[in-house]
Amino acid sequence: MVKDYKKEAVTRLEQDLSNCTVAIVTDYRGIPVSELGKLRRQLKEAGVDYHVVKNTLTSIAAERTGNAALRSLLTGPSAIAFGHGEVTDPAKILTDYLRSTKSSLSIKGGVLNHRLLTAEEVTALSMLPPKEVLLAQVVGQLQAPISHLVYVLSSQIRVFMQVLEGRRQQLEGG
Repeated sequence: MVKDYKKEAVTRLEQDLSNCTVAIVTDYRGIPVSELGKLRRQLKEAGVDYHVVKNTLTSIAAERTGNAALRSLLTGPSAIAFGHGEVTDPAKILTDYLRSTKSSLSIKGGVLNHRLLTAEEVTALSMLPPKEVLLAQVVGQLQAPISHLVYVLSSQIRVFMQVLEGRRQQLEGG
C-alpha cells in the first residue's frame, strides 16, 4: 500500500513537472500553517500549484522528466510552486510575499525549460515585466527606425515642395 502511494506521488510529480512552465523550490521551515495557507491561496489565484514534497520522490520524478538539475535544490524541507501560465507569476508572488511578510520562507531556486535557476535568478525573474509589456517594447523598438525613416523622407519631400511652390510664385508674380 505504501509502495502504491509512492508510485502515485511520483506520477503526480512527473505530471506537474512536465506540464509546468516554471517550478520554484522553497524552504518553508518556520512558517505557520495558516501563513502557508494564505500563500497557497495567493498562488492558486494566479494558477500556480504549491505543494510540500518529499525530496526523494521529487528527485525520482525530476530524473524521469529530464529535470535532473532540480535534484540539487532538494535538501531539507521543500515545497514547489508549479507555474502553469506566465513564467514570472510564481516568482513575483513568492518574492512579494517575502517582502511583505518578512517570513522565514526562502527561495532555493527553480527550473525553467530544464535549466536550473538560482535564488537570485528567480528574484530577477520576478522583476521582469509581463509578456505583453515586453512584446510592446520590442514592437516599439522595431517601429522606431521605420518612423524615423518616414520622417526623414517626408521632410525632404516637404522641402522640395516648398522650393517648387516658391518657384511657381516667382514665375506668376514675376
